Amino acid sequence: MKKVFLLLVALSISVASFAQTKWTIDPMHSFVNFSVGHMGISFVDGSFTKFNGTIEADKSDFINAKVNFTVDVNSIETHVDPRNKHLKSDDFFNAEQFPNMTFESTSFKKLNGKNYELAGKLTIRDVTKDVKFNVVFGGTHTDDKGTTKAGFSATTTINRLDYNIKFDPTGMGVAKDVKISMNLEFVQAK
Repeated sequence: MKKVFLLLVALSISVASFAQTKWTIDPMHSFVNFSVGHMGISFVDGSFTKFNGTIEADKSDFINAKVNFTVDVNSIETHVDPRNKHLKSDDFFNAEQFPNMTFESTSFKKLNGKNYELAGKLTIRDVTKDVKFNVVFGGTHTDDKGTTKAGFSATTTINRLDYNIKFDPTGMGVAKDVKISMNLEFVQAK
C-alpha cells in the first residue's frame, strides 16, 4: 500500500510540474533556415538570426501545446549583402512596413513516436495562411544547474507567392516553393 501511495504522489508531482508550463526559445541553440531554388539548377540558402518564441504546455509530451513564434525580417542573412538588402525590399518582405513574420499554433498533435504535426497561422507581410510543420521532438534534458530544455526540429514548405512576395512571379529565376527548417531549443520557466 505504501508503494502505491508513493507512486500516486510521484505521479501527481509530475503532472503538477507540467501544469501550464511555459518554455522560451534559447537563441544560442536555435536556428531558423530557409532554402529556395535558383534558376532551376541550384539553391540559395539563408537564415534569420533574430527570433523569439514560446511554448505553453500542460503535458510532458507537449500534446496540445500552444506555440507562438516571431521572426525579425531585418535579420535575414544569405551571406551576400546586396541580396540581403533586396530581400528586405518591397520585392520580397518589405521589412520596413512588415518587420516581423509570426506564427501562432492552432494544434500540436503527436503522430507516432517522436513525430508530431504542428498546425497554425503563418503571417508574412500582410497575409496570414494556414500552414503545417512536420516536427520531431528531440526530448527534454535537465542540466547540472537544474535548467530543463526541450528540443524540436520543424520543417515545412510554403509557396512564397501566397504571401504577396512580388519578385519573379513565374518562378523561373527564384522558385515559388521555399523550404523552411528550424532546429529549436526551448528553456522551461522556473
